Amino acid sequence: MTKAARTNVTLRLLGAVAGLCVVACGGDQAEPEPGNVAPWPDSGLADVVEPADNPTTEAKRELGRLLFYDPVLSTDRLTACATCHSEIWGMSDGLDVSVGVDGEGPTGPGRVGPNKTRRNAQTLWNVGYRQNLFWDGRSTSLEDQALEPLRTPEELGRDPAEAAAEIATIPAYAKRFAAAFDGAKPTPTTIAKALAAFQRTMISRRAPYDRFVAGDDGALSDETKLGMQRFADAGCPTCHTAPLFDSERFVDRGLAGDDDKGRAEVTDNPADTGRFRVPTLRNVRESGPFFHDGSAETLLDAVRHEVSLVPSERGVFDAEDVRLITQFLDKALTDRTSEPARPDEVPSGLPVPQDGFRIPR
Repeated sequence: MTKAARTNVTLRLLGAVAGLCVVACGGDQAEPEPGNVAPWPDSGLADVVEPADNPTTEAKRELGRLLFYDPVLSTDRLTACATCHSEIWGMSDGLDVSVGVDGEGPTGPGRVGPNKTRRNAQTLWNVGYRQNLFWDGRSTSLEDQALEPLRTPEELGRDPAEAAAEIATIPAYAKRFAAAFDGAKPTPTTIAKALAAFQRTMISRRAPYDRFVAGDDGALSDETKLGMQRFADAGCPTCHTAPLFDSERFVDRGLAGDDDKGRAEVTDNPADTGRFRVPTLRNVRESGPFFHDGSAETLLDAVRHEVSLVPSERGVFDAEDVRLITQFLDKALTDRTSEPARPDEVPSGLPVPQDGFRIPR
């Protein structure tokens, strides 16, 4: 069958795909919900589950936002959480690996410096849903994860207790901490809780794909629907499972170097060598470069690599399939409506980190 013929047949089948069961990597998926027009089950995103000891409040969320953009957490007084996780760059930074303290230049390509991170900065979109944080899964809560960049010399490089002591001397922060934590002073624990509460608000759930599965057939073009079907045909939903388009799996994509054992560094299990956490594909077009080492410069490069690993029994996937799958990820899964607002100033009085120029798409 020619490519054109196959395209026409697939498009005709898309209307009936809700009744199909997609088999991915040898495992049967449940049949889609009645009325679901995607080639997999999807009942929509549930609410983020908050820890009992850290419910999100507006005061806590706003405090976390200010801390996220404040260089007071770094040793060089210029670097903040937002330096590596910017809303301009898909809550990442546009670099293969990040440049932390003592870096030069705004966030994004072109930033240079002596302190580079070991791995690519993962996006923070929908991070509140994750059970395992970091590429190797070494943290299991946002509260546990939040202070790791401070403790890491090449990232923010500051002792959390020292940072808390300074923040306690800043009247505007002291007032905000007291309001957010029932009169408590800044401590490493309350700093972590505020940052975690803020990060739980970074939710992407209003993409064209979401409107499509909710019943708006016109939310996706025919080509994008075809790309969605080819994404399913390739078995991608086994790891990138809707509605989050990620999973808690750790997989080996053939990219690990000798100096990075991935998940095995946490589990001490040789079988986990080279395995890294499956990232979300929500807003993926904004958060390149891709993979744990940033080795795929573009989304097309990343899809091309993934398609090259599709088992032969699933069929042949060519350059046109790569293009269609890339289009689905690009056009269907992008939603930046809940991206955080960068403050013009922060309570420490230090300069808010700047971003490089990016052409909107």
